[in-house]
Amino acid sequence: MINFIICEDDKSLRGNNKNEIIKFMMNYDIDYKIHEFAGYTKKFEEYAKSDNGFNIYLLDIITNEGSGIDAARMIREKYDDWVSVIIIITSHQEYKYEALSSRLYLLDFINKLDRSDKKLRDDLSIAMKNYDKRYKTLSYEYNHTYYRIELRQIICIEKEPDSKRCIIKTKSGEEIIPGTLNSVYEKLDSRFFKTHKSLIVNLDEIKRYEIRKNKLTFKNGEHTHLISRDKKKELIKRVCANY
Repeated sequence: MINFIICEDDKSLRGNNKNEIIKFMMNYDIDYKIHEFAGYTKKFEEYAKSDNGFNIYLLDIITNEGSGIDAARMIREKYDDWVSVIIIITSHQEYKYEALSSRLYLLDFINKLDRSDKKLRDDLSIAMKNYDKRYKTLSYEYNHTYYRIELRQIICIEKEPDSKRCIIKTKSGEEIIPGTLNSVYEKLDSRFFKTHKSLIVNLDEIKRYEIRKNKLTFKNGEHTHLISRDKKKELIKRVCANY
């Protein structure tokens, strides 16, 4: 899931940014949401401190309720979020040096009055590359403890027999996650493939697939035969595309 967070006190400009995002995302088969704010309120801060997935912020510098630079500093320093993408969009060019020299890892500083639509599309393309390459995580709560597992560490996920829990097999061991296999699958990205009603595999961790034996071997040496008949063709296509 990608979240686009627009903070702009001009309703018309906020709408323009929203429309640009919608047009841009028509090129991607990825779930996304657009969140709109007119200022840097407590509601904005509540959103910033929560773990909502991959965030792309479009921040105006001057609003009636706070500063975009202060908001960026809050996101980075107060809530230790150095992964989300932050783009400043403003007509106040006099703040450009302050914004870009503040060590807040801003992707860009866009002038609203200078072909801002095109520059926003260019920046969104860069942000999508960051989304594809970053170490995304699977977050969940179990037994009153909060867990985050990097997706690149997951080898496969199995349904626990006679249970509404799943077993996550990682490069360092096993973890239990509550929920059905389908509910877990919805939280993963395109590197994962459901080969069977009881198994999800990380395509990046597959060493080989022996079609005649219907045997899938992972890079750590473990193997499985949990590949449904109706999943074989798609699995072959996905494994080949991964090399």
